[in-house]
Amino acid sequence: MFRLLALASLLLASAASIAAPCAITVESTDQMSFNLKDIEVSEQCETFTVTLKHAGTLPKDVMGHNWVLTTKADERNVAMDGMMAGRRNGYVKPKDPRVIAATDLIGGGETTSVTFDVSKLSKDEDYLFFCSFPGHVAMMRGALTLVD
Repeated sequence: MFRLLALASLLLASAASIAAPCAITVESTDQMSFNLKDIEVSEQCETFTVTLKHAGTLPKDVMGHNWVLTTKADERNVAMDGMMAGRRNGYVKPKDPRVIAATDLIGGGETTSVTFDVSKLSKDEDYLFFCSFPGHVAMMRGALTLVD
């Protein structure tokens, strides 16, 4: 009986260790950079949470950062419309259907997060994440991929 319980515990521990992580932390800096350029999201996740941490010290009106997810095809127009939406909207056009997920705009020392429904993603689509603060998209961007 003890061996059976030990085996069951080992199997449960193994299953937990291979379960897909459904959250990630992305760090941003005062040097306009993200610490990650690629994020993989498992299709096993129902939702996925991105926590954005601003590791710098500058305030958000000078060096604010956010994390915006959209398709590769929509990135440029979403970024342009975000600049037009202005700081009070966090440089994201309100209720923009092309935005899959977006965090709040934060400054140095701040943290924010966003959770989105993974069922909105498709393996047949290319996704990009970026910071929509004016001028940051050229340096602060990366790819998000849906994986098995």
